[in-house]
Amino acid sequence: MNGEEEFFDAVTGFDSDNSSGEFSEANQKVTGMIDLDTSKNNRIGKTGERPSQENGIQKHRTSLPAPMFSRSDFSVWTILKKCVGLELSKITMPIAFNEPLSFLQRITEYMEHVYLIHRASCQPQPLERMQSVAAFAVSAVASQWERTGKPFNPLLGETYELIREDLGFRFISEQVSHHPPISAFHSEGLNHDFLFHGSIYPKLKFWGKSVEAEPRGTITLELLKHNEAYTWTNPTCCVHNVIIGKLWIEQYGTVEILNHRTGHKCVLHFKPCGLFGKELHKVEGHIQDKNKKKLFMIYGKWTECLWGIDPVSYESFKKQERRGDHLRKAKLMYNFTSFTVSLNELETGMEKTLPPTDCRLRPDIRGMENGNMDLASQEKERLEEKQREARRERAKEEAEWQTRWFYPGNNPYTGTPDWLYAGDYFERNFSDCPDIY
Repeated sequence: MNGEEEFFDAVTGFDSDNSSGEFSEANQKVTGMIDLDTSKNNRIGKTGERPSQENGIQKHRTSLPAPMFSRSDFSVWTILKKCVGLELSKITMPIAFNEPLSFLQRITEYMEHVYLIHRASCQPQPLERMQSVAAFAVSAVASQWERTGKPFNPLLGETYELIREDLGFRFISEQVSHHPPISAFHSEGLNHDFLFHGSIYPKLKFWGKSVEAEPRGTITLELLKHNEAYTWTNPTCCVHNVIIGKLWIEQYGTVEILNHRTGHKCVLHFKPCGLFGKELHKVEGHIQDKNKKKLFMIYGKWTECLWGIDPVSYESFKKQERRGDHLRKAKLMYNFTSFTVSLNELETGMEKTLPPTDCRLRPDIRGMENGNMDLASQEKERLEEKQREARRERAKEEAEWQTRWFYPGNNPYTGTPDWLYAGDYFERNFSDCPDIY
């Protein structure tokens, strides 16, 4: 590798648990590559196989209890033909188009590459920290490649927690609003090196042949050691060929990551596919200082890897295409990565420590994961009706819904509306949690 180029490496997918995530050290200018391909799941075990502990660390499952249900007998057009141009959050979709995860669990997939945050915290220079933060921001969408299933809409008051001591973080999220649907989350490093938080309000629209998810809400990362805060919003995601043909996904739009202490900014352009598909999955951008001087160029694909290089050498290097022979994800597992496969795992005894609102306890998602589609569909309808009835009762009593773990406020760095973590979740006082299941 040429010494002036940086190639960021983060092996993911079903090899990710064994990845150290270390940069290569060929010379001082080369720090490695971020490999964003989440398709390397060539070590899937038997269906429902339960991994054992290794060296005292809990090993997580490597497959789902049942394979993916076929969608070939269902027509999404019968549902969507009356919805062209409309917002889809109020439309009930057949369960066959879901994947066995709640949207709260989908948000948790931000944390799959959390080692990039740990790395950023250890970097002495703001440019190096921004490189790792930018890679983390892009990696958050990498797992969506070929993920054409729709996550379950969270019920109002639904929560999800995840503690990964092996990865050094804990995470809590709550569905704080139903109309409009807003999901708030908060994560913190177990070594007190970072805070990661935000609220997501995805705006879904149907455009005839595609479904577009426009991200709304600010993502905030705080590196506590450096007293720095970074904020950004995610790119727009679009699923094509929802009526006929092979479903495929693209991300497009501009993502701006701002370091509020130093003024450094990373500007990333997620390219739309274009007429002949030449720009599909491409990401290009740069890091600039507070005076808008370009310090570092970034390019690559959000499905594969990101390359970094100094601005002078950028033009010559970007002409050199680099493609890997990537293994495919397991389509029978909804194209989940190894991290994603573990999200809905309900370990023995976990029910005693989880709040009754946790996603893992949703009977419709559990039924779908176990391959019982009839039960999943019945439970989904029951839960939706239970939620509607609860809303009618609150309206009758003129009572407002009270969130439990987050409260509305303003983002402390951007001043925009946000949902802020109220604290104390991990004290585990769940006596006043609502009955939503």
